[in-house]
Amino acid sequence: MSDQIRQLAPSLPWSLFADLNAVPRPSKKEERIAQWVLDFAKKHGLATERDAFGNIIVRKPASPGREKRPVTILQGHLDMVHSKNAGVNFDFEKQGIDMYVDGDWVCARGTTLGADNGLGVAAILAVLASKDIVHPPLEALFTLDEEQGLGGAKNLGRGLLKGKVLLNLDTEEDHVLTIGCAGGIDTLIDWDYKQDKAPENHTAYTITVNQLLGGHSGMDINRGRGNANKLLSRVIMACAPAGVRLAAFDGGNLRNEIPREARAVVLVKNDKRFHKLLQAAAKELRTEFQTAEPKLNIQADPATAPAQVMRKGDQAKFLNALRAVHNGVFRMSPEIPGLVEASSNLAKITLKDSRLSIGSLQRSSVESSKADVAAAFRAPFDLLGAKVQTANAYPGWKPNPSSKVVQKMAGIYEKMFGHAPVIEACHAGLECGIIGEAYKGLDMVSFGPLITGAHSPDERASVSSFAKFWKFYLETLAAI
Repeated sequence: MSDQIRQLAPSLPWSLFADLNAVPRPSKKEERIAQWVLDFAKKHGLATERDAFGNIIVRKPASPGREKRPVTILQGHLDMVHSKNAGVNFDFEKQGIDMYVDGDWVCARGTTLGADNGLGVAAILAVLASKDIVHPPLEALFTLDEEQGLGGAKNLGRGLLKGKVLLNLDTEEDHVLTIGCAGGIDTLIDWDYKQDKAPENHTAYTITVNQLLGGHSGMDINRGRGNANKLLSRVIMACAPAGVRLAAFDGGNLRNEIPREARAVVLVKNDKRFHKLLQAAAKELRTEFQTAEPKLNIQADPATAPAQVMRKGDQAKFLNALRAVHNGVFRMSPEIPGLVEASSNLAKITLKDSRLSIGSLQRSSVESSKADVAAAFRAPFDLLGAKVQTANAYPGWKPNPSSKVVQKMAGIYEKMFGHAPVIEACHAGLECGIIGEAYKGLDMVSFGPLITGAHSPDERASVSSFAKFWKFYLETLAAI
């Protein structure tokens, strides 16, 4: 409950996080939370400005004696990923997030928590509300539509920001200072396929692949986790000798979330052989993914018989395209050890009533590599004769190891905690690259508290890590 969250320390940002999570804030529908922020700023006597897209800038004068320090931009996004477990009855557009504390972790019941980027936004709001935190002149920038294509950053009004330093509070490991990120592009597939009348004397089943870990399609793409869409296509193909005819396929949720669940409605000619093949495929996949996906579940349940199924030739083309399309890490960076350079996420598939729709996201820190992975993803669907489009392209953020604010923060971190922070680029898409193109010369860094399972219902935030982050954040503001 929110009362439990408000009792955590430090209380001001946790209470503000509870306030934020009481307001529904899906991407592209952020007007309620935007109005809440405007009302908050008015309550505290702070000047506000909105650009044409709806992004909000709140300005706060410097603490006494800090007026000549560099104007510093504190930046976060107001929207959150809305994802829930199958069977969870929850209306994201009407309900606030149902939170609870489990030891050192703040969690949500069956849904995403919204710590991404709610905790960063709460940390910004807490500084705006405080009367005793020492800080330079501030511009708090709250962007919209980050999770569904970085729309707010892409459409950020020009000439509005005066800041020279930007602190982005949208990364998820408290020992890391992030100084670069990947760019991305969506590849979208549409295909009208042929159907046949459902054959007689067949048995209908719903094949389900679920209980996968999922996660962030950038930060978690190198963890070897299963993609429910890919696994389900493998199961269907493994069962093909039993005379399987596909009627529907529904898998995944959001472009930036590794698919955790997928289902297909099929008709089966040879029931006994189908179950034998299904069991063998399930055993094979559980063995293959026993470390990365310990809870992997594959099952078939009786279903209502469909009136139509995919034509055999089109079914073969579709399943072969899914088998061929690249998913996961495409290339590791040769310059930065351990960094994924390029990747692809087969995010969402909907197949029903003669229409196939696929959404995917390709990422890379190198523009030419981003184009290459997108081309590799589309190739099987070009061969299928599908309509292939790209959308929502955005640039990466080139690392600047000599950044003054990074060097300053690294020194503060080592003094506070007795060891140096990790300074690295990440494979997620951050708004810094886009904002940096619009406002040349910004000295930028991204940092934040420990959050795990972002973009999935397993999302949780560490209470102790946030306390550590909060102290470091305040020391940073005092030192700028």
